[in-house]
Amino acid sequence: MSLNTTLDANASATVVIYSGGMDSYTVLHRALNEGLTVHALSFDYGQRHARELTTARNVCQQLEVPHQVVDIRAIHGLIDNSALTSDAIAMPEGDYAADNLRATVVPNRNMILLSLAIAKAVNIGAQRVDYGAHGGDHILYPDCRPEFVQAMNHVSGIANFEPVTIHAPYLQSTKAEILRDGLAMGLDYRDTWTCYEGRELACGKCGSCRERLAAFSANHATDPLAYESGVLQGVR
Repeated sequence: MSLNTTLDANASATVVIYSGGMDSYTVLHRALNEGLTVHALSFDYGQRHARELTTARNVCQQLEVPHQVVDIRAIHGLIDNSALTSDAIAMPEGDYAADNLRATVVPNRNMILLSLAIAKAVNIGAQRVDYGAHGGDHILYPDCRPEFVQAMNHVSGIANFEPVTIHAPYLQSTKAEILRDGLAMGLDYRDTWTCYEGRELACGKCGSCRERLAAFSANHATDPLAYESGVLQGVR
């Protein structure tokens, strides 16, 4: 098969930035339900919660979705001033808020990941990159805000001969709304990892866990993920 034939075959393809978490898990299935050819792309950037990558691998194997884990740990020293990338920084607990979870911001992370995902899309002839930025992240993470996505989408359209669209379907949605969509699709969120800690069980105390558990409660559902003792897993 020639290069041009391969590129033409990927015209209905998308590259999904797939962390293994519940947001990107839902985005992945949305793309599959659209009938697109999905190429899942995960990144090892030295995150403490690297367990999410194992989850991503397992899901892609089950779905028979092409999956690539890109090792970018060489840049760890450039982005290690974050609780997500350094064991020396205490992981904050509590609900998402700018004053207590700022330590979890990884410098420029989404710009880096989107740039690499766009490169892969151009390389294989895919016209879209999907990622799971959502409304609940706006207060804390600048690279999940609409103006960032709009700016990156503009750059993506002019940085290569073939424009690639950045698709963030949940950009204005809450975590609870994302979960509601996924539950309606019949998704099993046992196949996701959200906790910022890399322990055997989810801690239930970090901001990411608390936001996830609140989403299950808002949907009157029980989180199927295993948590450390004493954690209420939503509404039964």
